[in-house]
Amino acid sequence: MSSAPFVKLSKLIKEFSLEKLHYKDEYDEIRIYSTDINRPGLQLAGFFEYFGPERVQIIGKVEMTYLAQMDPEQRYRSIHALFSTGIPCVVLARGMRPFPEMLRAAQECNIPFLRTEDVTTRFSSNLTAFLNVELAPVETLHGELVEVYGEGVLILGESGVGKSETALELVKRGHRLVADDLVEVRRVSSKTLVGTAPEVLRHFIEIRGIGILDVKNLYGVGSVKITENINLVVKMELWDRHKHYERLGVEDLTTDILGIKVPSLTIPVRPGRNLAIIIEVAAMNNRQKKMGYNAAQAFTQRIANDLMKNKE
Repeated sequence: MSSAPFVKLSKLIKEFSLEKLHYKDEYDEIRIYSTDINRPGLQLAGFFEYFGPERVQIIGKVEMTYLAQMDPEQRYRSIHALFSTGIPCVVLARGMRPFPEMLRAAQECNIPFLRTEDVTTRFSSNLTAFLNVELAPVETLHGELVEVYGEGVLILGESGVGKSETALELVKRGHRLVADDLVEVRRVSSKTLVGTAPEVLRHFIEIRGIGILDVKNLYGVGSVKITENINLVVKMELWDRHKHYERLGVEDLTTDILGIKVPSLTIPVRPGRNLAIIIEVAAMNNRQKKMGYNAAQAFTQRIANDLMKNKE
């Protein structure tokens, strides 16, 4: 379990500005491993079959109304049964006032008891989205991630091929840097990859011959971004005159990252090629394809139509 992705309870509390009703400093190190959350209506009624004790528990107005119908002793037994399962924490929504039995059970079972002013459904959806990102499968790749015309472009290639210089040129042309050198890629859904930089490297870029540059300070806060979806993979490699490179772009190539196939292309690098412009055009072309227009297919269809006319 220790090797699985986790998020510390202290980070969750900070992210959602949760109030601590019963909390000890040692709770900061509690780890949450599950992206699922639970509203324990059935558990408060005594039904614990298929209950996941690793989930964050959220108590809303419905659960509080149900508990209000019980006498204090019955309410204490119901709440204590939930708290004694070893759950990571309980969050009381809507800023509601807790029953004394809740605080007593939290103290006796040594369980963090928190409160949010947010409504239950909105807090639940926001928490689920947060956990899906934090606990998503992660792969670290050596490359650059730049937002170009709204497309997240992941630039890969051998060390020294010019990835960082190309990313810097793209930033200079008005696009935004997400990560240099190391890109942490998370699979946040069955179709979506999100990339970010390790916090220690964020907003910095290394250029051989110059050293480390702070892109945010050089070009302003509009030149950087913390995260971005990965929509296109660009592989840079030194030009090999014996290798055949794609000329028409009819074939849709992909790169598999964490089980998701991402559209990709290979750009041969040689003196005189403006790689930044090529990547800009590649990003715009990728957007066109997603909108239903494929220039290569349109071109080949035009050629086919022209051949048919000549035969006639």
